[in-house]
Amino acid sequence: MGNLLFKIFIKDRDNTSDPAVREKYGKLAGAVGIISNLLLCIIKISIGLFSKSIAIVADGINNLADASSSIITLVGFKLAAAPEDEEHPYGHARIEYLTGLFISILIIIVGVSLLKTSVGKIMDPQPLEFSYITIIILIIAILIKLWQAVFNVTVGKKIRSSALMATAADSRNDVISTTAVLVSLIIGKVTGFNIDGYMGCLVALFIIWSGIQLVRETSSTLLGEVADKEMVDEILEIIRREPGVLGIHDLMVHNYGPGKIFASAHVEVDADGDLMKSHDMIDNIERMVKEVLKIHFVIHMDPVRVNDPLINKMHRIISTELSAIEGIENIHDFRIVPGPTHTNIVFDAVLTPACTISEKEIIRLANDAAKAVDESYFVVITFDRAYTQL
Repeated sequence: MGNLLFKIFIKDRDNTSDPAVREKYGKLAGAVGIISNLLLCIIKISIGLFSKSIAIVADGINNLADASSSIITLVGFKLAAAPEDEEHPYGHARIEYLTGLFISILIIIVGVSLLKTSVGKIMDPQPLEFSYITIIILIIAILIKLWQAVFNVTVGKKIRSSALMATAADSRNDVISTTAVLVSLIIGKVTGFNIDGYMGCLVALFIIWSGIQLVRETSSTLLGEVADKEMVDEILEIIRREPGVLGIHDLMVHNYGPGKIFASAHVEVDADGDLMKSHDMIDNIERMVKEVLKIHFVIHMDPVRVNDPLINKMHRIISTELSAIEGIENIHDFRIVPGPTHTNIVFDAVLTPACTISEKEIIRLANDAAKAVDESYFVVITFDRAYTQL
């Protein structure tokens, strides 16, 4: 069904790196959510009022909230696709993340309201009207929600949308909550014990919990997450294709929203090679990353001496010493600066959050290794932080 909808409504559907195609996927997902959730809302509230079940009414109102969320998603994708302007030179793509956060807060508000109503139902229970038609329709609702979850996961993965993945999780949660309502009706019929209010509370608490989880997930993207590993690997693969690349470090990725990603990296080249050829290679890499991955990419070219015996020797000694320390990802920009009284061994060291010893201790260990070769050697280390996993 999903593939059929993609074929009908989305031209060039396989080109998901294109922002225009991505926007169409988002709008389609929003429209599907609006229609299916409104249908479920009308059916469930009608059945809930007929059977006097607060749990079914609560579940129906949850579907209304889902329909509202789909409207917000639809509008969010439209606004996120707006072009750059003077005040927002990086575009408006982060609106998609704000949309997800707004939906998450709305879910929590709805859950709190339903919890209050369900507690009232426990205090003043009403007899339930059991109907096999009700059971059948609830089962159909569960199947529709399962399809929604699969559909949103498919679209979310295609366009790498955290908002749609969150919507898929919400649909999955609805399957669980509707199943709980179904169980309460069956238990009430078999045992005569009315657990409708209690099930309504469970559904409400589950909605609140889901909303809190979604707030955490959407807030994480706004705060700035570590770059997607698959994307990092693709960038590195393009860079490493060039035979003139000797090393890569300080790769940083800045996410201004889907389709608005900026990145930079330092690429090492032979200091004794042809400067113009190296510069041309760097330009080609930047263009290739932009064309293939739709990432605005800038490279800083680092010249390194590959045929200096002393540099190679000290690099090997220092690397061996520091590689035993957990949390040091790599060392780079290694050079030796001689002077009349002492010689500085200068380099950068990249630290990850796993590093547990102090920078002062790292300098001491590196100094000890250098002075074991010559007492006049001193290390000068610039510490960098690992923003991506190379």
